[in-house]
Amino acid sequence: MNLDKLIKEIREYFKINADETIVKKYSRYFKEGYQGYGIEHNIFMTKKDEWFALYKDKLTMDYFLNLGGMLLSSGMYEEGALAIHFLLKQKEKLNKDAFKIIGDWFEKYITNWGHTDYFCSELLPYFFEKNIVKLEDIKPWRFSQSQWKRRSVPVTFIKLMKKDKSPDKYINLIDPMMMDKDRPVHQGLGWFLRETWKKYPEIVESFLLKWKDSAPRLIFQYATEKMTKAEKEMYRKGK
Repeated sequence: MNLDKLIKEIREYFKINADETIVKKYSRYFKEGYQGYGIEHNIFMTKKDEWFALYKDKLTMDYFLNLGGMLLSSGMYEEGALAIHFLLKQKEKLNKDAFKIIGDWFEKYITNWGHTDYFCSELLPYFFEKNIVKLEDIKPWRFSQSQWKRRSVPVTFIKLMKKDKSPDKYINLIDPMMMDKDRPVHQGLGWFLRETWKKYPEIVESFLLKWKDSAPRLIFQYATEKMTKAEKEMYRKGK
């Protein structure tokens, strides 16, 4: 099927079903800005499955990757979510080249926490769980120009850590990120540390003590959220 024709079909459907009140509603949750059609949730969920069922046997993974890049490049939230959904529905076909392409998408197109965390919770961990890529392959992401690509590192590690019995390797990998300058990255780091603390408190507490006088406070705000008041006091910045 012609790629431009499918893109046109998708965008025409979204335009017909657009709702500005929904755009205003979701805009409140995106400090970095929100650009979307405003598609009602049930309509979107039903239609995305219809599209995939219609095209899954007709189109290759390479086609879906090309389609995904075009959808994400628009900056429209629903188009980006659809791109991720199409890959998620056939993740067993993913390979190392797809991982690189997704990395490029983060550099060029990903501009919000919603798409970032969708990738990180549902798709990126699969590459590691199936040994398609190694932890070594995500190391360069920590120093990307894109704050969202950097955020994706600790957020992807959350799911991996929960299935692993050796959290040290993930903590060692985020160590060079602890002085990152951007808020979304701080939130992602804190989120990972909070979830890891629930399973491995001693390891995380030692790590937090190491950084308590230098790393951004927002990391600690998120990391210590489930701690008692007395426990949180341990990680106050020294005078």
